[in-house]
Amino acid sequence: MCLAIPGKVLCVQEGEPMSRIGRVRFAGVVREVSLAYVPEAVVGDYVIVHVGFAISQVDEAEAQR
Repeated sequence: MCLAIPGKVLCVQEGEPMSRIGRVRFAGVVREVSLAYVPEAVVGDYVIVHVGFAISQVDEAEAQR
């Protein structure tokens, strides 16, 4: 079993596709996460994060649920 948490992308540090980093907010806590697996993610998007890596994108309704 794994735990993944939805968060909102606040900013993106552009660079090589495999080294993109974003600041993501999870219920008031902000952490840096790798965006290497979701190269299409931009500021304002919601992503599912597992162990410091954004593994997929979700819409806002799904993230809030």
